[in-house]
Amino acid sequence: MGRLTDEATDDTGARRPTLAEMSDAWLVGRGRELIAAVQRQPHEQQLEIVAIMDELLEETLRRGEPSLVAQLLRASAFARLVTRGLAAEAEPRLDEMLAHTRRHGLSLLRADAHALRGRRLVLAAQEDAALTEIARALAILDDSTIPDRQIGIRNWNRMLSNALLDCWIVLNQLGVYEAAEEVLGRAHQAIRDSASPHEITLQLMNRVRLMLGWGLRLERVEQYEEAKEKFRTAASMAVAAEGPFAESLFPRKAGVAAVDQVGVLASALALHHPSEDQVARLHELNSGQQFPHEQEIVAIALARCLDRCDRREEALQVLRDVRAAMNRDLSQPSMRLNVARELARLDTSRDHPSGSSPSMIDYATTLEAEMWTLRESQIATLNARREHERLSAEHGAITQQALQDPLTGLPNRRALDERLRTLASSADAQPLAVGLVDLDGFKGVNDRQSHAEGDNVLRVVASTLRDALRGDDVVARYGGDEFIVLLPGAPASAAKMALGRAVKSVADLPHHLSHGVTLSIGLVSLRPQERAEQVLARADAAMYQAKRGGGNQVASANSMATEAGTGWPDGTSPTDPAWDSEDPT
Repeated sequence: MGRLTDEATDDTGARRPTLAEMSDAWLVGRGRELIAAVQRQPHEQQLEIVAIMDELLEETLRRGEPSLVAQLLRASAFARLVTRGLAAEAEPRLDEMLAHTRRHGLSLLRADAHALRGRRLVLAAQEDAALTEIARALAILDDSTIPDRQIGIRNWNRMLSNALLDCWIVLNQLGVYEAAEEVLGRAHQAIRDSASPHEITLQLMNRVRLMLGWGLRLERVEQYEEAKEKFRTAASMAVAAEGPFAESLFPRKAGVAAVDQVGVLASALALHHPSEDQVARLHELNSGQQFPHEQEIVAIALARCLDRCDRREEALQVLRDVRAAMNRDLSQPSMRLNVARELARLDTSRDHPSGSSPSMIDYATTLEAEMWTLRESQIATLNARREHERLSAEHGAITQQALQDPLTGLPNRRALDERLRTLASSADAQPLAVGLVDLDGFKGVNDRQSHAEGDNVLRVVASTLRDALRGDDVVARYGGDEFIVLLPGAPASAAKMALGRAVKSVADLPHHLSHGVTLSIGLVSLRPQERAEQVLARADAAMYQAKRGGGNQVASANSMATEAGTGWPDGTSPTDPAWDSEDPT
């Protein structure tokens, strides 16, 4: 599998295109091809594919298109999750994918990041944490019902299907089959009108795997008729996969039937009708390169066929080999029980722990029945967490909208009132300085330019004001072109210096950003027992003093102002020595 590099050439010496010359669609398509290939390759080839994935990711990071970056982060993480020894390397990529998708509002890919985190946690035998991640993913998907037209309906549905399939993998591994079936059905629904042969094959293979695991679990609680129905359904789907598999992206041998190349499809036929005719095919598949999590199901199917033709010792050896291999892989808890049960069922030797003692078999059956009841608990837990995550996300979004100014992203008046009350009652926040900010010349921007340009100026000023102050200072939009600044723990002199820096920062903005707008700020300090409306009225009076002084400055009333007089709300007048103004320029 050759790589694309700047110096790559074909056999005739002609120069190949470099990655930088390829389209975004090509990069995404190449990532999909590699995801299909990495699942059924020897370890050395898997490592090569991971390296190629990283080259694709590096190119997408250079381009910076948000959706493209997220999709290649997913591909890079996915490749590591299915490559032995690299699962831990997937974690930083999943963290980056989660932060990136949250930052850019890519809900489907954010859900997928949670789903892949769940897969990583299953590999680490952290089943409860894995279920929590899947609940988060499903809650996001439950709320992502309106397609983003910018990325196209088909791409939206494909990403939705991918996220659901990644959720399904974890649910299937944990044996939560009822929920897994629902999720798999949703994934099929998402792409049913535009599915490619590869996607159809993937859906059929996944459904076959689901039915086989479900059937084996039903057998563990002696529901044999229901198990037979699952195996029959799986066998019919295995036959149906023949056509699309020949046109899929999966690595395959041309002209060879799908059931001779894919272990889970061959296992479906064998579990539906175990016979000696299936042995040779399953032996070859059991010893060859397999898709992830196929080895266990192939071993069980092979053991049943061997037992059917009186080759029990061979059957036991196959199961013991796969049991030993599973001791190094904790990612298939439900399938581990299936393999253990097969051993207990076939091994009748008196010296074996799982011998034919009726009491031992009875104990095993009782234990399995008890474990079966956990299924209801798992489903209830998943649904409860799913609803909790959905409601939490909904509440968080509503709360955020209710307290945030949509134009500038700053806290709005309601949020300001709450924060002011909190700081006023906190001893640690005293002294508390309050500044009322008004824009000089803003009306002229709206009149000469447009309201859209005025909105841009408001956004620039809000950002500049926020950046000029300390991290724990509060900047809120009060309304129109007015802002309020709360500076906890700031004496009047320090607050005046800080706001003076803000005035200068806005005055120094390039004209095409600010259109000449400057700031007039009125500064006061909160008095003991003073109500919010009182302190804001005093700050408003101080702001008008700054306006009368020519604007582009901070005006403050010192704390020793007398209450006598009637010129301003706090009893002072503009000519009173209690007033002090400063032009920072």
